[in-house]
Amino acid sequence: MILIGMLDSPYVRRVAIYMKVLGIQFEHRPLSVFGDFDALTKINPAVKVPTLITDDNQVLIDSTLIIHYLEKYCGHSPAPTSASGVEEFRDLHLTGFALAACEKAVQIVYEQRLRPEEKQHQPWVDRVTQQLHGAWQTLENGLRESHPDMLSVAGISIAVAWSFTELMLPDTVSRERYPELAGFTLLAEQRPEFLATPLI
Repeated sequence: MILIGMLDSPYVRRVAIYMKVLGIQFEHRPLSVFGDFDALTKINPAVKVPTLITDDNQVLIDSTLIIHYLEKYCGHSPAPTSASGVEEFRDLHLTGFALAACEKAVQIVYEQRLRPEEKQHQPWVDRVTQQLHGAWQTLENGLRESHPDMLSVAGISIAVAWSFTELMLPDTVSRERYPELAGFTLLAEQRPEFLATPLI
């Protein structure tokens, strides 16, 4: 399999770490949607990462759909757990808000770094920033109750999203405001699967 995309994308990194957790061998091609636009167009006309090329040369996009494919069709399901329905729902809840945080952080980064300053719309930035903090506060509250497995989809999604946001938007989030998230991510980033898949 071939995973395409830069690891500074939280979506690409999320898939790459989970593939390592599942023990799936893959080739990583760090192509950028900006610097390698033409090359990516030939692989995926939507120019969206992560892009996964399967062993039978099919193309998949969207990190959640790729993870679903890997678990369901590649015979690499995570180890069985005794998780209850309540615990499974909690993990889905946390994963959803981690992905929302990813989305809002990426929107702010694009607005601030790609759009000319005179064309930036501050009310929109304020709105997205409020949504970002809403997602992080929900996750902070969730982690105060209990922590997911760091190598589960939920755990990886939370840690990857926080590392990306903290790196790219240091003036927007802080460890003091979200200590549970910061502590959880610090421990997750020390796991071999994370260390072998660095953000930068």
